Formats: sequence, C-alpha cells, structure tokens
Amino acid sequence: MKKILNYLPGIALSVIVAAAAWFIESIMPIHLIGSAVIAMFLGMLINYFLKDTKVLAKGIKFTSKKILKFAIILLGLSLNITTILNIGRMSLTVMIFTLLTCFGGGYFIGKALGLNWKLSNLISAGTGICGGSAIAAIAPTIDADDSDVAYAMSATFLFDMAMIVLFPIMGQAMGMSDQAFGIWAGTAVNDTSSVVATGYAFSEGAGDFATMVKLTRTLAIIPTVITFAFIQLRLKRKEALANNENGSELKANFSIIKIFPWFILGFLAMSIVASLFTIPAEVLSFTKTASKFLMVCALAAIGLNTSFSGLKKSGIRPMVHGFIISALVVVVALAVEYAMGIV
Repeated sequence: MKKILNYLPGIALSVIVAAAAWFIESIMPIHLIGSAVIAMFLGMLINYFLKDTKVLAKGIKFTSKKILKFAIILLGLSLNITTILNIGRMSLTVMIFTLLTCFGGGYFIGKALGLNWKLSNLISAGTGICGGSAIAAIAPTIDADDSDVAYAMSATFLFDMAMIVLFPIMGQAMGMSDQAFGIWAGTAVNDTSSVVATGYAFSEGAGDFATMVKLTRTLAIIPTVITFAFIQLRLKRKEALANNENGSELKANFSIIKIFPWFILGFLAMSIVASLFTIPAEVLSFTKTASKFLMVCALAAIGLNTSFSGLKKSGIRPMVHGFIISALVVVVALAVEYAMGIV
C-alpha cells in the first residue's frame, strides 16, 4: 500500500494538469492547439516553479511511461483497419513518399545539424506519421529522454500552426478538389487535430477525407515502432560489446524479446477487434476519449519532468530540423499528387 501511495502525488498532478489543458482546449473558439501540447507546456511551466520534485518523481515517471503505453493501446480501438485501408489505397503512394522523405531526409538533416539520432527520428516520426501519437509511441521504444520528446513535440507543433492557416489558402489558389486537398492535408499536416482543422477549413468533404487519410497514416506507427525496436537492439548490443570484454555473454542478454514494444501488439489487437466486430458507438466514443485524455496525462507528465533550461542546451537546431522536414513533406506530397493526376 505504501508503494502505491508513493505514486499518487505525481499521477494526481499529471491528471490535474491534463484536465486543465482539456478545459483550455474546450473553451478555445478555434482549435488551433491540441490539449496534448497545452498539457506539455503547462507541465514545463509548473516544473520551472517546483523546488523539490522527489515526492512527485515516481508518479510522473509512471504516467509518462506506463500510462502512455496504455493510451496507445486504447487508440487502436478507434482505427477500423478495413475501412481505413479502403481510403488508404488512394493515398498510399503519397504516404510512402512522404515517409521516405521524413526518415531518409531527416537522417541527413539531423546529421548536418548535429542532433542526436533519437531526437532527429522523433521529429521525423512526428512529421511523417501523426504528430504527438507517433512521438509518444516511439519514445519508450528507443529510451528517448523527456527533453527529446518535448523538443520533438514543439518542433512539429509550431509548423502545424502555420499549416492550418496557409494550407486552405494555397488549396483554394491552386483550385484543388475536396479529395485532392483531403489527401494533401491528411499526408502533410502532422497532428490529428491540426489535420481536422485544416481539412474542414477548406470544406466539409475535404475535412472528412483528410481525417480518414490521417487515420491511415496512424497505422504506420506499427511497422515504424517495430523497426526502431530492432535498431535499438542492435545499438545496445554494439554498446555492450564495446564496453565489456566478455561480449558473447552480454550479447546473449540483449534480445528482441526484452526490448520489443509489446504495447504495439495491444494497439494492433484493438484495431483487429474494431475491424472484425461491430462495437457500439458509445463504447468507441468512450475509449477514444479515454485514450486521448490518458495521452494528455502522459504529455503533462513529460512536461513536468522537462525544464526550460534543459531545452535551451539544444538551441534552435531541432526547430530548424522540424521546419525543413515539414516543408519537404508539403512539397513532396503535392508533387506526387500532381504526378498521379489527383490534383
């Protein structure tokens, strides 16, 4: 019982911050900023004024790691694979090229800017897949620091704000159809809330299409997380061999079973359940809301564990990385649509 009580203060504070962020988002006349981003920055602000965080440490860590994984699992129930793939077939080619741009281009841009590989790939994942959800799913797989997560979220969020305003204007100027704009917004804008805001700012039809394309992008979390699990395994083995003479013994201790992101199987299982069975709308609505709120709690905890002074050390380079990758994705997505004759 005493061990449980040690976790409560940190968990409670994370929930309070998340609830405050949820409320702030609900009263905003235009949903330009998602509650997850608000919660993270509120957490960072509170961290600035906290003198002693020892009593909160265990609960904050539990929320940012364990509750985050549970939120990702619940998210799978809102993704009907069959329905999404029907829409996804039209946007699959565009998504393949944007993902290659993010991770391929992101690798070289990260190297040129001198960023660590974890931060660089978190920014690429947030830009290429689905903003905060992808960053949150990949972070525990590669043992990313909370400061890396916070910086990756910030880098993708800032460009999203510009996209919400500029995309509808550019789409109208180019005379794009609802379908063409929906695919463009769904593959090039990062966070789900930003995709929805951008799509419906153009038209209702574009909003519906953009949302479905965005859900298709979310499925890319599965192969991406598994890929990074193998990369992390290889790096850990390499590090072990470099630091210990008895390399064969250490090599045996590192296995994919130990570091495999098992929560992603829960995510996939939930998606399969949603595809095979008819789930009442009330249940789906509840689980989707619960998943989003738990993710907001996790981002609040990450913010509570991140200091502004720590972020200053990385300077402006992560933001530059996010800007370049996002700009490339916008151009590549549009170019592929023109090549396919969608626009």
